[in-house]
Amino acid sequence: MNRMKKTLVSRSLSLAVANLAITSLVLANLLFTSHLVADDAVTADSSAAETETGFVSLFDGHSFDGWKKAEENPEAWVIEDGKLVCKGKRCHLFYVGEQAPFKNFHFKAEVMTTPGSNAGIYFHTKYQPTGWPKYGYECQVNVSHRDPKKTSSLYSVQDVADPGVKDNQWYTQEIIVKGRHIELKVNGRTMVDYTEPEDKAAFSGDFERRLNDAGTFALQAHDPESVVYFRNLRVKKLDD
Repeated sequence: MNRMKKTLVSRSLSLAVANLAITSLVLANLLFTSHLVADDAVTADSSAAETETGFVSLFDGHSFDGWKKAEENPEAWVIEDGKLVCKGKRCHLFYVGEQAPFKNFHFKAEVMTTPGSNAGIYFHTKYQPTGWPKYGYECQVNVSHRDPKKTSSLYSVQDVADPGVKDNQWYTQEIIVKGRHIELKVNGRTMVDYTEPEDKAAFSGDFERRLNDAGTFALQAHDPESVVYFRNLRVKKLDD
């Protein structure tokens, strides 16, 4: 009887050790895979820029180097797996890196919205510690938010009702500025083709909505219910 008990105990211990070894192996594989995914995401920005002649990456995939958050609600911006993510109260993330300022340029970014989300990409703007950016234009980011101005609208100047994209799917947003001409594209399709009138007056005291001599980019965290992802941000400066 004692021998039988010893045998059962021995077998139970062996099984426990085997199960522990298997569990450790599975966890190790998961950790290894997660590192690979993160590494792939981090290098995606530079890879995209390197394959497009003249384009320079604006985001290194793992830090806010070259970017400056507004002073209000800075926690609304985080980095996850090589992506810039907005999820919180109003806060704008301004590019302040060595490539700024920008006058004539071709900008590209991959964007993914979640249902009901709103965000934006400002250009020809400048840093503000609080509030909605006053200067430059906003390229709207919105697939299913209640605002009728949808993705790739030149906000309140030339609006888009149906950009032909869906939530939870990546799309490529392009912004091209050459002189007074502005072109906004989604997945290679032109959504806005606009030429700013000479001596255009400011839209209002709060929003100029016009080009400046030069400016920078800003990404918008719009509200706590909006979660939007940005990756592969790159730009090519164009001749005057």
